[in-house]
Amino acid sequence: MESKPTYEELGQRVKEFEDEAGARRRAEVALREREQVLRMFVAHTPAAVAMCDREMRYIVYSRRWAIDYGLGEEDLIGRCHYDLFPDLPEHWEQEHQKCFAGEIVSRDEEPFPRADGSTDWVKRELCPWWDDAGKIGGLIMFTEVITARKEVEEALRESEEKYRLLVENATDAIFIAQDGVLKFVNPKAEEMIGYSAEELAKIPFVDIIHPEDRPMVLERHLKRLKGEELPSIYSFRILNKSGEALSTELNTVQIDWEGKPATLNFLRDVTAQIRLETQLQHAQKMEAIATLAGGIAHEFNNALMGIMGNMELLKMDLPEDERQARYFEAMKDSGHRMSRLTDQLLAYAQGGKYQPKNMKLDDFVMETLPILQHGLNSAVRVETHFSKDISVIKADHTQMQMVLSAILSNSDEAIEHEGLIRIAAENKDLDVDFTKQCPGLKPGPYVCFTIEDNGKGMDEETRSGIFEPFFTTKFQGRGMGMAAVYGIVKNHDGWISVDSQLGEGTMVQIYFPAIELTVEKPKKAENEVLRGSGTILMIEDEDVVIDVTQAMLERLGYRVMVAKTGKVAIHITETFDGRIDLALLDIKLPDMEGGKVYPLIMKARPDLKVIVFSGYAIDGPARKILDAGAQDFIQKPFSLAVLSEKLKAVLEGQTLLSG
Repeated sequence: MESKPTYEELGQRVKEFEDEAGARRRAEVALREREQVLRMFVAHTPAAVAMCDREMRYIVYSRRWAIDYGLGEEDLIGRCHYDLFPDLPEHWEQEHQKCFAGEIVSRDEEPFPRADGSTDWVKRELCPWWDDAGKIGGLIMFTEVITARKEVEEALRESEEKYRLLVENATDAIFIAQDGVLKFVNPKAEEMIGYSAEELAKIPFVDIIHPEDRPMVLERHLKRLKGEELPSIYSFRILNKSGEALSTELNTVQIDWEGKPATLNFLRDVTAQIRLETQLQHAQKMEAIATLAGGIAHEFNNALMGIMGNMELLKMDLPEDERQARYFEAMKDSGHRMSRLTDQLLAYAQGGKYQPKNMKLDDFVMETLPILQHGLNSAVRVETHFSKDISVIKADHTQMQMVLSAILSNSDEAIEHEGLIRIAAENKDLDVDFTKQCPGLKPGPYVCFTIEDNGKGMDEETRSGIFEPFFTTKFQGRGMGMAAVYGIVKNHDGWISVDSQLGEGTMVQIYFPAIELTVEKPKKAENEVLRGSGTILMIEDEDVVIDVTQAMLERLGYRVMVAKTGKVAIHITETFDGRIDLALLDIKLPDMEGGKVYPLIMKARPDLKVIVFSGYAIDGPARKILDAGAQDFIQKPFSLAVLSEKLKAVLEGQTLLSG
């Protein structure tokens, strides 16, 4: 039989029990204190943290968690995570199950539907927690709202995309120059220079600069890297991969690139712009010279009128004599040569359309070529190639002969032995892209007239000067031909270009505007002197022209009145009580232009017939008077036969002028 414990033993057991209960109480207190500290820590941590059991009920959570996920101030303890966020993606629940199986799940970024209906981007991590029995009691969720960062990153990405698009689609070449090579090259730079970005990163950039410009460009680049103040924009030439020289304009600035000094560069190809500016400057120079040439031709024609007119009158007054006739013929030939020179001067002065008519270039060439071929080297073969249905152009027949003659003469002289000259014509429609390279030319239908030879060709210096008056590679005193051609073509609203290289021949291309009209055959000049009657008012200020023209008019049977100024002419038409049948009106008068005289004399005498006569060409002031109603035009110097024909035709109500 078990003995009863003694009092001492009972006391010892009571003490042990009390000690064990106290330890449990102390442990429970300590646990509650630790849980309280944990809850306080979690609740007030700046991170978004939540602890859930296996049913995803909240055990503890941070204030940041409730704020970040739009849960407000309500107590979440014991609430189910799925009830608070019913629209969670399916993969989230799958990830929770992985965590309950002991895995740690991390997500760098993904959208999270907040309780208030909005969406945030979050970064999160899930990890399991174990209870006292060593079993997984639930999971802990650590999350970070990265919406603001995502917005910044997206804004930065969009900004980078915009700048990338700007750089990649820029019309200027953009690149960074550093360590002697080009980096960060955009597509336009590759296109302009001809090298790929990989190639440009390996070759010294000085290799693509024109040799004559390298010292200047390199000096400026090195100074800029050192921080010296220099103009940011300057021009130089580059050589692309094919060896073509391009004129460029550079806008550059010093920067730090990857920790080292460099320059950011914007390079623009201005080759076409400079070419156009050069053409414009050339055209302006040619226009200034043309104005001078026109004035010289006017004065020269007035003087020539006195010489040839008086010579013709003298021959009529002298008896027939074979020896005298020979002298007169020689003087007449010299006068005609001088007249052709003034024709060339006036043609250069863009006064080439004396009497424009409708013509086809193929017919014109076939009619004119047999005459001109007599002056060519017999060893030079001439071929013609014409497309079918060549369009009609409006041009002066004589001036076109000058054009063809001058170009054929140059081609013939460029062929030293045997050779070929090829003449062709075809219809072409010129678009804006073509005409913008040709100042003054308008888009539309044209006839392209080409004369090509296989002669010795020209260097660039020679080619660039061929349209200047008296420019020649031969002896002094020649060279008006191509200058006249330039003026004729420009005055016909056309365009002329010359392509030539040494040893490779020359090609001249001329574009004339096409028209939809029928072809007119040029009339043959008559040499018969036609007498007439009536009163002629001659409005002219040059004494030598007055004297010879008055003598010619009187020889033809007309009565003559003379007015040396516009005011005198107007006074005569207003006060003379007899009949005035016709007026010969000069353009240049001491007190007023012929164009201002014309309407005033017509106001005084509405039935008055008017022939404009001038040392200038028909186009310009003369054309304006003709457009205003004058009946005809006569170019100084003129023969007695031509004058008589014009007078008779106009007085009889006809006109020899067309166009």
